[in-house]
Amino acid sequence: MFFITILIILFATKLAGDLFVRLGQPAVVGKLVIGVIIGPALLGWVENSEIIDELSEIGVLLLMFIAGLETDINELKRSYKSSTAVALGGILLPFFGGYWIGSAIGMETSHAIFLGLLLSATSVSISVQSLKELKLLKSRESTTILGAAILDDIIVVILLAFVMSIFGGEEVNLTLVISKKFIFFVVAGLMIWKGAKWLMKWLAPLRVTESVISAGLIVCFFLAFVAEELGVAGIIGAFAAGLAVSQTTYKEEVEHKLEPIAYAIFVPIFFVSVGFTVSFQGLEDQLGLIAILTVIAILTKLVGAGLGARLTGFSTRSSLGIGSGMVSRGEVALIIATIGLESGLLNRDYFTVLVIVVILTTLVTPFLLKMILREQSEMRDHS
Repeated sequence: MFFITILIILFATKLAGDLFVRLGQPAVVGKLVIGVIIGPALLGWVENSEIIDELSEIGVLLLMFIAGLETDINELKRSYKSSTAVALGGILLPFFGGYWIGSAIGMETSHAIFLGLLLSATSVSISVQSLKELKLLKSRESTTILGAAILDDIIVVILLAFVMSIFGGEEVNLTLVISKKFIFFVVAGLMIWKGAKWLMKWLAPLRVTESVISAGLIVCFFLAFVAEELGVAGIIGAFAAGLAVSQTTYKEEVEHKLEPIAYAIFVPIFFVSVGFTVSFQGLEDQLGLIAILTVIAILTKLVGAGLGARLTGFSTRSSLGIGSGMVSRGEVALIIATIGLESGLLNRDYFTVLVIVVILTTLVTPFLLKMILREQSEMRDHS
């Protein structure tokens, strides 16, 4: 059964991606939509499973690792002011928007605060693929989005720990939480500075097949593991690993050999698995709430992050493009929702609603990016 599942996923994603490109849309949208169609929500041809989850986790890590490889680290340093403004704007407005709607529908104060926090999260894994398709992954806008996403993840995780310590019914050591984040950035910084160069230089000459790409993957999974252990999203660790390897002489070879592995199997499984979490059962009475939450989730992130970009010198169109790149809540928000369910800060009745909202923000992100940044993409093609 496992092999037929992989066969269906690969066949369906390639056909759907091609169809959406022919329709003038990003291929990633087709891959996300086909996940909903062939998954439990509609046709039920493919069921989610533990092994699919694990393969999709590898897919998103490789996607972010490639993004790190293709990011100009000097541009990332130059854009720290705009990234900070985008991250703060992209947290504050969604937080207050989530808190307001939570209070309006009768949630307890603690639950409304948690909802605001959940809507403050962002995941740029889908945005990365969309920007790659638009050939804008090395642009100033893309670098700002990636920098803002790192800060967003750190701030939201610290705020989550703070909320859990007050309302979650368990003691959370905030000093320990912040210390762990600091340790991660020290380790990541050392790897970017010297560690990856030393490791690659030691492993690459080994007399075994594909030693260079293996060495790159060792750096990727090492920093993803460190990130997860220290309470930072694994995708941030993978992105940092990509930055680290990009500083070595092996960057081109790793990138050239990794993309066929990632895009042949692991990344398509990740895109499809996003759609597997969708369920339409028993949602008839919740459609209005889903629509309201989705609109608030999209607009608050688009305006909040976009305003941060505009205040730091970007044009209106570029600011909207940056805001749209921050709209997807992705797997980060799904993890937070699960934590909320387990800690009693999220009512089970709202869990499925929020999963649908997260999926919808993920689906709309590529459309927004292409619509807003199309001109820059076309200029890049002609240059």
